[in-house]
Amino acid sequence: MIRIRCILLRAALVAGLAGIWNAAVAGNQVYQPMAASVRAALHAAVSDARAPELLIADAGERTRWLQDMSRRLERRIPDRSYREELLTSVHYEATRAGLDPQMVLGLIQVESAFRKYAVSGAGARGYMQVMPFWVKTIGLPEDNLFHLRTNLRYGCTILRHYLDIEKGDLFRALGRYNGSLGKPEYPNLVRAAWENHWAYQAVKLAVDERGSRTN
Repeated sequence: MIRIRCILLRAALVAGLAGIWNAAVAGNQVYQPMAASVRAALHAAVSDARAPELLIADAGERTRWLQDMSRRLERRIPDRSYREELLTSVHYEATRAGLDPQMVLGLIQVESAFRKYAVSGAGARGYMQVMPFWVKTIGLPEDNLFHLRTNLRYGCTILRHYLDIEKGDLFRALGRYNGSLGKPEYPNLVRAAWENHWAYQAVKLAVDERGSRTN
C-alpha cells in the first residue's frame, strides 16, 4: 500500500510539473511609481522602430546561431519564416537591452510557452506576459502587446529596468518581473529553461600566423 501511494504521489508530481511547464508561469509585474526621467527613458526604449537584426558581428556566427535556435524551436513553432522572425526579434531586443538572448528565450518558454496570444489570470499578455498598465505608463495608446516586436520590446525593457533597480542581480530582477520578488521558484524555472534548452556556445575564431581566421 505504501509503495502504491508513493507511485501515485510521484505520478501526480510529474503531472503537476508538466502542467506548470505547458501552461506557462504567467508574469504579474506590479506597478510602482517612478521618476519622470525614468519614465521618459523607458518610453524612448519602447519607441524604437528600427528593423530587427541579429547583432552578431561575424556572418557565419549569425547563421549558426539562427539555425541552432530555429532547430530547438521548431516543435513549438513549425512555420520556419515566422520562427526566424521571432528569434531575430528576440536577439535584437534582448541585446539592445543588455540582456542575454538565450536567457530571454528561457523566460519566454516559462512565461508563455511561446504562445503569442497567451493571457494570464492577471491579464498579462503575449510572449513575455507584459501587464497592460505598462502601455499607459511608458508607451502609446495604440501599442498592441500581442504584436511580436512590441511585446518583446516591452518585455526586455521592463526586465532591464528591474535589473537596474536590483543593481544587476538577475535573481531578484526575475522575481520582480514575475511579481514574486524574493521567492526562488520562478527565477529557478527561468534559469533551468535557459541552461537546459537554450544555452549556446559561440564558435571561437582563431587567427593564424598569416592573419586569416580559422575555426
